Formats: sequence, structure tokens, C-alpha cells
Amino acid sequence: MIEFFTTTNLGIILTILGQCLLILIPLLVALAFLMYADRKVWAAVQMRKGPNVVGAFGLLQSFADFIKYIVKEVVVPAGADKAVFFLAPMITFVLAVVAWSVIPFNDGWVLSDINVAILFVFAVSSLEVYGVIMGGWASNSKYPFLGSLRSAAQMISYEVSLGLIIIGVIISTGSMNFGAIVNAQDGDYGMLNWYLIPHFPMVFLFFISALAETNRPPFDLPEAESELVAGYQVEYSSTPFLLFMIGELMAVVLMCALVSLLFLGGWLSPIPGLPNGIGWLIAKMGFVFFIFAMVKAITPRYRYDQLMRLGWKVFLPMSLFWVVLVAFLAKFEVAGGFWARWAVGG
Repeated sequence: MIEFFTTTNLGIILTILGQCLLILIPLLVALAFLMYADRKVWAAVQMRKGPNVVGAFGLLQSFADFIKYIVKEVVVPAGADKAVFFLAPMITFVLAVVAWSVIPFNDGWVLSDINVAILFVFAVSSLEVYGVIMGGWASNSKYPFLGSLRSAAQMISYEVSLGLIIIGVIISTGSMNFGAIVNAQDGDYGMLNWYLIPHFPMVFLFFISALAETNRPPFDLPEAESELVAGYQVEYSSTPFLLFMIGELMAVVLMCALVSLLFLGGWLSPIPGLPNGIGWLIAKMGFVFFIFAMVKAITPRYRYDQLMRLGWKVFLPMSLFWVVLVAFLAKFEVAGGFWARWAVGG
């Protein structure tokens, strides 16, 4: 039986399909509860209950919303390019899922363990802007088209900062493999070995850039109802709109995973002596998502000119300077190789 799944073409296809479902199904279920948690945090800050009717404590609210979107009528605007109109949310959803194929959940627990995993994630995430542009253009309306242009400019701007910040981590590790980056943070001092400390200033820049990259408050200008009538997805309803929502939330969780893997030690235990495991990664991702939710609840929205100025005039010079500084510190092995862990990670 084992030989069938390892030697035959059909068996290999079924094995890969099973591995994909093993990642996708728990991820989609987790998204439902993360959406519930997001709404609960927002409600708590505003001193109200939030979802509390459907299921015990409102836990099934996200599933009820899912069913509502599925059974609603799909409305297509007159004059819209139907092929592109339906292709746009599919592209957003599929690309958001594909990025998870190189994310490790534990040592060796990864669908595709490639040496250029970070490059793959950025290549896939940068393509997601096409779904936004296509959705805005195909709607045959000026409001979603303007919203899509705003979103594209915002996503491209902050991808530059994210890339430069990650280059610093790559310089320290000497590898673009997530497993090698996590292993480079392993040591006898627990969380003191994590990249959170040597790359401390960039953790904040990465987190804020992730907020802007995923259109989360206070940088949710592409979808701000008060300015743009919900932006690029204003003409979407039912399942296509649901695909946009899932793709966006999945991108948020992906950013939580990247923060955990790059700076918080991934599946490594924060306390020496405790066993490592997937539970630590899930806990760290949950903590980062909680901060995402808190920022959404307590920060006022930026103006668009403030958003672009922050990205190009503040974050870009700072991240570029940090790359040069880390390269210097790693080259000359300052502080006993605190920024140079090639022997461990590579």
C-alpha cells in the first residue's frame, strides 16, 4: 500500500492532494474562528458584546455568514467583463492559498521545502495585486477602478519595505529557507536567541508594513466605506465577494506566520528545556493576530498622502539603512557573530 503512494503516478498525485487538503482545511476552519476573534476584540474595545447569538457564545457566526454569502444571488453589473469579473476573486483566493505551500509548521512539516521559500512567497504575494486591479477594472465603474488603483499603489509601496527588512534576516542566516531561518534562532537561551533581539527595530517596521500590505486598519483606505464606497470590491456580492474576503484574511494570517517564523523563532520554545513543536508556532501566530485586531480597534485611519509618505520617505530609507548596517555587522561578526549565524542556519 505504501509503495502505491510513493512509486505510482496516481499514488503520488493522491499523496500531494491529501497534503494540500491537510493544510487547506484546517486553515479555512481557523480563518472562521479568527474572524470571530477579530470581531470579539473589536467589540470588547468598544464595550459591546459582538457576535453572541449563533452557536455557543456566537462561535458559529462566521459559518452562518459563510452560508449567507453562498446562497445569495450573484449580481453582475451591466457592461462588466464577466470573464475578468469572476476571474479576479479566484486569482486572489488561489494565490493566497498557494503561498502557504512553503510555510513550515514544524521542523520538516512543510508541503514544499525549497531553498528560495521567501522568494516564492514574495513572488506569489506580489501577483495578488492583479486580482485587485482586474476586479476594479472589470466592474465597469469608476469607484471600484479608483479603489483598485489605490490598493495597487499601496501594496507595491509597502512590498519594498517588507523585502528590504527580510533581506536583513537573510543576511544574518545565509539562507532563504524558512526552516534554516528558524533553526538559526535556536540556542541555549530560548527567546534570547530569536531574531526579535538583533533585528528589533525592524520588527515594528515589518508589522506596520504588513498592516499596509494587507489593507488592514489604519491603512484600509482601498476599502474604506467613508471614502471609497468599499473600494475595488463594491460591485461584488455573494461568493465572489466571499473569495475576496477569504483571500485578504488569509494574507493577514500569512503575515502573522512570517512574523512568527522570521523574528519569533517559529516552532521553537521560548523557555530552554521545554520541547519545541507546532503549538508554539500557533500560539505566536495567535498573539500576532491579536495585535492586528487591537490595532484595528484603537487606531484612527491615515490619510492616503500620509500612508504613501510613511512608506516611501520613512520606511524605505530606514529599511535600506538597516540592510547596510546588518551586512556590516555580519561581515565583521560583531558581538561574536550575533548578526551572523551562517554556520547554524545555512
